[in-house]
Amino acid sequence: MARGKRGLIAAAVSVVCAVTVLAAPGAAFAAPAPTPTPSTPPGTGPGSAPATNEELEAVREQLDLLYREAASATDAYNAAEEKAEQQSAEIVALAKLIVEGKEKLAELRKRAGSAAAAQYRTGGLPPEAHLMLSDNPGEFLDGSSRVRQGERATKHLLRELTRTQQDLEQYAKDASAQWKKLEAGRKAKAAAQKKIEQRIAAARKLESQLEKEERKRLAELEERAAYEAQTAWLDSGVLDEIDGSATEQGRKAVKFATQQIGKAYEWGAEGPNTYDCSGLTSQAWAAAGSAIPRTSQEQWKQLERVAVEDMQPGDLIIYFGDASHVGMYLGDGAMVHAPRPGRTITIAGAGSMPILGVVRPRTD
Repeated sequence: MARGKRGLIAAAVSVVCAVTVLAAPGAAFAAPAPTPTPSTPPGTGPGSAPATNEELEAVREQLDLLYREAASATDAYNAAEEKAEQQSAEIVALAKLIVEGKEKLAELRKRAGSAAAAQYRTGGLPPEAHLMLSDNPGEFLDGSSRVRQGERATKHLLRELTRTQQDLEQYAKDASAQWKKLEAGRKAKAAAQKKIEQRIAAARKLESQLEKEERKRLAELEERAAYEAQTAWLDSGVLDEIDGSATEQGRKAVKFATQQIGKAYEWGAEGPNTYDCSGLTSQAWAAAGSAIPRTSQEQWKQLERVAVEDMQPGDLIIYFGDASHVGMYLGDGAMVHAPRPGRTITIAGAGSMPILGVVRPRTD
């Protein structure tokens, strides 16, 4: 291989590393450092030789890292979007309560004003004077009882008026707090989107440094890595223990997921034409009649965990230590998933990636 070729691949890998550091959690997001642009594209100049398997393996590892970080950012994006929808709904509900509260307050004030006016008209004379002026003492006593009832009603009205005012103040505070959370969520969503786009752009830039034949070999290396991981998983004897059969809802979820095979991966998508990994699993279980969390991380946190040897078709397999990927178990050591940008929904070995654990949506 020509020296220039190795330098270009090394430079591409260095750029990827730089992007990873610049956009690491807690650091400010920065644009990728510019990649040196050669006067002659890799592999087309005289004396250029194809990259070695070791160099392509380094590229594969960097691509895996970039796409995994994009997947993790996609989870953050989806979570922010889901929270924004919830917060928006809460703000709408609070706005409705505020409108209703203002209408109630206006009515209470009107009633309080009428009660005050009535009290003013009759309150000028003491009770004994009313008795002396009355031709019918019994009628006076009945009237006194009604006055006491009216006074109690007025006190109740004033208490209700005070409570309504306090409720309105609390609704306004809650709405303000929700607006602040909504704004913070929008910023988190924008930051996640920026990170996703950076990682995907860096991965595509890295792949663009390779020639057609090298990209083919790179795909073969990816397939081999997945095959070796799956083989090691099967060699552990795990399938000897797995004998669970799917529930009715599990079968429905599997049917939906497998019907999407061939559709493109798109981050943040929930169908019907494109999906990301958790968009596929959440929609599959929704089609089966069970609502589950939108993101793979929340699916891992909230759903019932089961041992790998106890999993059954329809269960969700969570991958990587950060729970950034999810697939649906089909049985016989296979799963269906939406892999990453540039790929389509497909069937793969359940053990082709590091398994964090297995979760099971609740069934009726």
